[in-house]
Amino acid sequence: MWSKVERYIEKYKLLNTNDLYIVALSGGADSVALLLLLKNAHFNVHAAHCNFHLRGEESDRDEAFCVELCKGLGVELHRAHFDTREYAELHKVSIEMTARELRYKWFEQLRQDIGAAGICVAHHRDDSVETVLLNLVRGTGLRGLTGIHPRNGNILRPLLCVSRAEIEAFLAEKGQEYVTDSTNLEANVQRNIVRLEVLPLLRNLNPAVAENIQRTAENLAEAQQVLNVAIARFNDSNVLNLSDVEKSGSSEYLAFEWLKKYGFNGEQVRQILDAETGKIVSSGTGYDVLKDRGRLIVEKSEVTFHCQRNVISRPSKRIVVPEEGTYVLDENTRFSVRKRPVYVSKEPHIATLDAAKVRFPLTIRRVEEGDWMQPYGMKGRKLLSDLMTDQKMTVFEKRRQLVVVDSQGVIVWLVGLRAAQCVAVTDQTKEVLEIEFSNT
Repeated sequence: MWSKVERYIEKYKLLNTNDLYIVALSGGADSVALLLLLKNAHFNVHAAHCNFHLRGEESDRDEAFCVELCKGLGVELHRAHFDTREYAELHKVSIEMTARELRYKWFEQLRQDIGAAGICVAHHRDDSVETVLLNLVRGTGLRGLTGIHPRNGNILRPLLCVSRAEIEAFLAEKGQEYVTDSTNLEANVQRNIVRLEVLPLLRNLNPAVAENIQRTAENLAEAQQVLNVAIARFNDSNVLNLSDVEKSGSSEYLAFEWLKKYGFNGEQVRQILDAETGKIVSSGTGYDVLKDRGRLIVEKSEVTFHCQRNVISRPSKRIVVPEEGTYVLDENTRFSVRKRPVYVSKEPHIATLDAAKVRFPLTIRRVEEGDWMQPYGMKGRKLLSDLMTDQKMTVFEKRRQLVVVDSQGVIVWLVGLRAAQCVAVTDQTKEVLEIEFSNT
């Protein structure tokens, strides 16, 4: 079996004989075989065992077995004890997820403490096949059908090329004992149902079903690599032009790959792609995506959820300007307000208004529904929503748009776009009120 594992290690460049590695040792057949293989191949390894105290005497039996095994092999063993049930109750997560989180956090801390290059875990081919089937049943994309990968950061899996049966045969040949977790024999969780019931049925159809599924998963992993190259062209921008991704093939799948890093799922992606322009969908993880004239735009959400009242509202950013000075709206946005000799600004970020016609205090806020003004140079008034549409602004830009309002409720400046006719500089103006907007 070692020759197969050795080829797999070389293929994926998993291990280096000059480095130190941690072997996650439970005492079960898989981890015992992994420790034996790497030790016999003269890799520098330490073992690490977690006692989760979930199975009473059986948990202590497993730990004692690991102690004796490592003593006999001359391998240094690191041990950790966890109050798993208390942690799960405190953090409101399942026992299974708690054990996983505790285990991998400790492994990584230990890796750093002893200067190990990686953490070797004993997932084998059957584990990967079970993962593919579970993901298929739950519903998944391409990535979910690629199974368990040989490397995930510092986690290394040298045994993915061999089956559980091969591992047991190897241990029998070596006369090496191991412990059995009794919970793995109970068909009361999804993975055990797949292992104990589904896979045996599939083997009746084709005895090589596990090998074929794993080979398919590896082929799909190669396809995923091709897709990663395609999507990398769009990853540096928060704007995705749908016409560009359509040239690459499936716009839906590429859009999903682009959006998933912001927390969007497949259903949300389909929803936004099927929507009319101007539609916004929230990920629920702090991001919104907007469909706007053949492109998708992602920004951080600007909504506040009040769960008890089931209210969704946009936070109101506003400041009151009682007199001349510099005012901060947020960490990036400043307004400078001062009176100056008469001149007319040609810069969009500076408004020059007739100082005698503007009444303090001023309010700087975002555009609200129903806001209107008489823009400079126009005879009648116009809704600001229509003015912004004329400027081809996106919904995101509209919801960020600021206005300056005087004490009489008159909108005197649609910031960066238009000043109001009623406060425009004329030949009779004696002094201007200069309002400068900066956004860094």
